[in-house]
Amino acid sequence: MDIESEINRIRSFIERGNFHAAVNLAISALNECRRNDDQDCTDTFLRLIHEISMTMTREFGSQACIGEITR
Repeated sequence: MDIESEINRIRSFIERGNFHAAVNLAISALNECRRNDDQDCTDTFLRLIHEISMTMTREFGSQACIGEITR
């Protein structure tokens, strides 16, 4: 897998607001990294999944939700 290409592909879905596709692609990439026993790659996609989650929280969460997460 070309990690940078996959990250760019996932980020393009994030930019368009298609979070469902972004998360699914990131999880698929994460699973491939784990199958290949590549911890750096695994960490990269875990961070990306976190980034997607935080983006969704900022976009859709109430102030109370955002406050809970940023504490």
